[in-house]
Amino acid sequence: MRLLSLRARIFIALIFLVLVASLLIAGVTIFQYSEQSNAYHEQRLERKEIQLKKRIGYLLEDAVLEVTPHNAAAIFEPHMQQTADVLNINFRIYSLSGVLMSTTQLMESSPVKELPKSLLDQLESTPSERLIDVSTTDGIRMRSSYFYVFDPNGSPLAILNVPYFDDDSLSSLELNAFLLRLIQVYVIMLIIAIILAYIVSSYITQSLETISIKLNQTKLAKSNAKIELTKASKEISALVEAYNHMVDELEQSAIELAKSQREAAWREMAKQVAHEIKNPLTPMRLSIQHFEQQVAKGTSEWKTEVHEFSQTLIQQIDIMSAIASAFSQFAAMPMGQSARINVTETVKRALELYKDVPITLEADETYYAQLDSTQLVRIVNNLMSNAIDACAEVSEPHICARLFGDKKWIYFSVEDNGRGITQALHERIFEPTFTTKTSGMGLGLSMVKSIVETYGGTVQFESKPDIATRFEVRFPRVD
Repeated sequence: MRLLSLRARIFIALIFLVLVASLLIAGVTIFQYSEQSNAYHEQRLERKEIQLKKRIGYLLEDAVLEVTPHNAAAIFEPHMQQTADVLNINFRIYSLSGVLMSTTQLMESSPVKELPKSLLDQLESTPSERLIDVSTTDGIRMRSSYFYVFDPNGSPLAILNVPYFDDDSLSSLELNAFLLRLIQVYVIMLIIAIILAYIVSSYITQSLETISIKLNQTKLAKSNAKIELTKASKEISALVEAYNHMVDELEQSAIELAKSQREAAWREMAKQVAHEIKNPLTPMRLSIQHFEQQVAKGTSEWKTEVHEFSQTLIQQIDIMSAIASAFSQFAAMPMGQSARINVTETVKRALELYKDVPITLEADETYYAQLDSTQLVRIVNNLMSNAIDACAEVSEPHICARLFGDKKWIYFSVEDNGRGITQALHERIFEPTFTTKTSGMGLGLSMVKSIVETYGGTVQFESKPDIATRFEVRFPRVD
């Protein structure tokens, strides 16, 4: 799986942080509203209890009957509804045994007739404290407060129950209105965050992209430009300095490598020249020694021997001359006097030297290019020479030369049905001094490649051993 770019990850991280912060703020707001609402209802219920306790205290002080648990219902009953209306509160009165004695008219039609024993036990264990029972019915939360009513002597008289319903409608409206405004602010913040995240991520990664481009363009064989950044961060500046230092080292390494390659090439060239020159020297030495022996014997056939000796020396001298010419041509710069030449005419004239060879030329029209005619003839001769050598062992040799082109390029190809080139030798075919022939310097194809590339062209080949081999060069075409 492909990883996201650094810019995308920075952008997503910033947006994610804004969204998480928004959700956290919204969650804290809702929680705060809930806590405030709960505290409000708790305090409101407590205030109502205090008011009710004061009212009951006054009723007990003004009571005509004796204040006992048995007379509690008779004392409170005449004043229940009045108290509920004045205090705007609903309540119930239970006996100490938990039996309902009286309730206000505003209460539900079917109140709890008897309190559970567990509740009575809790009240009895802490008589001076109130007991809060919270329950939810149809989504509405109700708090029921239970506490003792004491007579003037401090003895429990009855159990008072104050039910309270949490009305959060107003709080919910306020919360919804606040959340709506908060969402609107969040949308604006999100838009601003997206813009800022894009700007920040672009700013952070801009320098890295510049470094990445430069790294992709860095080559050992060419001069590499250094990176110059202004107002970069400390980390990016350190990275740029490391890259620039690497460029300096690469340039120095390229110089040393080029020098080493040139020295190695000349050493290899010297060994090749020495080897090639040494080969004809041996038969020359043997011929001279043989000639001296014949002269010393004073044979009558010395004239014939001199002629054969001379022919042998001439042949070996010609070989040495060919060796020297081949290395001289390879060492010479292929760029000659470039001019607009008739490629078709030059190729035809070069192929006239091969009239005795089964060669066919296909040229559909006249082409012109900016070349040196001598170098073009050299290319044709090398390609033809290789094709002829490849067909030396073929019973029916055939060589086809083609000259064709398009609007931009001129193509010249030579195809033969000789022995071909194996796949293992494809990568070495253009190396200097490399050859598959028993004779020759192995410089021809290397020279062809050097000349072609000097004039902005290319050379390529394809070969099927013992079937066909085709070399093709192309040059830029001019009108």
